[in-house]
Amino acid sequence: MNNFTPRAQQVLALARKEADRFNHNYVGTEHLLLGLIKLGQGVAVNVLQKMGLDLETVRMEVEKQVGSGPETKIVGNVPYTPRVKKVLALAGKEAKALNHSYVGTEHILLGLLREGEGVAARVLKSLELDIERTRNEILKELDPNFTPSESEQEGPEASGAKKDIKTPALRAFGRDLTELARKGELDPVIGRRNEIERVIQVLCRRTKNNPVLIGEAGVGKTAIAEGLAQEIANGNVPELLHERRVITLDLALMVAGTKYRGQFEERIKAVMDEIRRSKTVILFIDELHTIVGAGSAEGAMDASNIIKPALSRGELQCVGATTMNEYRKYIEKDAALERRFQTIKVDAPTVDEAIQILKGLRPKYEAHHKAKLTDEALETAVRFSDRYITGRFLPDKAIDVMDEAGARARINAMTRPPDVKDIEKEIEEIRLEKEGAIKAQDFEKAAALRDKEKHTKEKLDAILNKWREEREEKEVVVTADDMMHIISKVTGVPLQRMEQEETQKLLMMEADMKQRVIGQDEAVTAISKALRRSRADLKDPRRPIGSFVFLGPTGVGKTFLARTLAEFMFGDGDALIQIDMSEYMEKFTASRLIGSPPGYVGYEEGGQLSE
Repeated sequence: MNNFTPRAQQVLALARKEADRFNHNYVGTEHLLLGLIKLGQGVAVNVLQKMGLDLETVRMEVEKQVGSGPETKIVGNVPYTPRVKKVLALAGKEAKALNHSYVGTEHILLGLLREGEGVAARVLKSLELDIERTRNEILKELDPNFTPSESEQEGPEASGAKKDIKTPALRAFGRDLTELARKGELDPVIGRRNEIERVIQVLCRRTKNNPVLIGEAGVGKTAIAEGLAQEIANGNVPELLHERRVITLDLALMVAGTKYRGQFEERIKAVMDEIRRSKTVILFIDELHTIVGAGSAEGAMDASNIIKPALSRGELQCVGATTMNEYRKYIEKDAALERRFQTIKVDAPTVDEAIQILKGLRPKYEAHHKAKLTDEALETAVRFSDRYITGRFLPDKAIDVMDEAGARARINAMTRPPDVKDIEKEIEEIRLEKEGAIKAQDFEKAAALRDKEKHTKEKLDAILNKWREEREEKEVVVTADDMMHIISKVTGVPLQRMEQEETQKLLMMEADMKQRVIGQDEAVTAISKALRRSRADLKDPRRPIGSFVFLGPTGVGKTFLARTLAEFMFGDGDALIQIDMSEYMEKFTASRLIGSPPGYVGYEEGGQLSE
């Protein structure tokens, strides 16, 4: 029973409980059917309901046919009857016949029908349930595109349907992005034209046709894979890719529940066999580095070693996505795996490109939050998140700001009027007073309070209806101020500092800093000029804004000037990276800055400067 799904195992446990409830010293087919119904979910239950059966009626029919057993019970595990063992064996055969690598609730239902002689089979047949119709309904539940007439045909027309039916492992462990794109359930992909074209070119190659998208978290690697699926769905790809499906594989789901050795390899093999037979699947593995070591145990192979031969033979086409650090750490180390992939670098979009991306996503977010996002708000979200939110990348951080600002505006618009709470409190007080009057048998007072309660409730309903109407008519608008408020909350930079016009701020920089740093005018002027040149785009973008060496005796304000600059720029005197060089006086401490050389401890981690 290793390959039984969690739901199937739950059904067996519930069957034992049902046997215990009836004081039976065995687990029969009737208990198995009651376990399926008690579970209340899964493919089997869905199929029974779709076929017009009322679960309560089925349960009553079973209970009518089986009575309660003696009061004495078997201590320990209640044994399965030979008939139940036969049903479970038939369920395994049904799973194999359907080319499934697992036994689920649907296979147990088919096993009960195929066995044909137990109480459960008699009840199901009395309710006019036949095995062929049930099998077709199960296939329909697993694959909405399945049609029984096509599956029964022997002609070549049926091959497409058969191919589709025979990918249960891919359906269980993946999501069909192409299908989602056809249904319009994916977000639009704005820009990234060059990267998508490059992915299509690599996929059309004869060898090494497995692209891997490398870029920092949040730059849009997954969006490029979704863009490829949308291009295929719209037919904007070469003929070679017309019939392809992009399926994203969930490795965590594949590893989940694999308690015994060989189960994970079996699942991977099932997925690969389906891809090999289908010849139309492009596998998308997000966080590609997770295949190295996934499912590995003592004496077992991990996912990367299992898929290597298929990649080299061209039987498996894969698109991966990972960060540069993870690629170096896991994929580059394995030369045999690395040479099977073609890298495509994905850089973060520029500020202008990010603004266009947000404008393209705007309709989806406006529909979700029921609020209007202005152009000014979107530009503010991009420019201010780029300036103040560090350690993350565009467009991800700007999208997060836009989303949260929309949520905030919607919540503010949905807040009920303040007087509603007072009226609700008044109603509760009247109700309690009315109950007290009834207990005291003062029915005249109780009747008066009842009328008062009714009148107050009507007043409350009128206020709420008026508020709802006004809310529907009034359009919620997300402004630049809302965006700045969110960025201020995330970063801790004061809102007033953000609202201040940057040009004005930079012009007044020297005066502001000289008020705090007394007697160091030359240093303050040099720093101010460097910053103004940078902001005016007059400096070389490939060079730093400025490199300054503050020379002078202890206590004249060298560190204080650096802290004042940090506070002026970011609103916090601690917004700087401080390295105390007195800690690096010995030869060997240099490795803390630039990282350890090969062969030494900490070689893979990098140093304080390089990281």
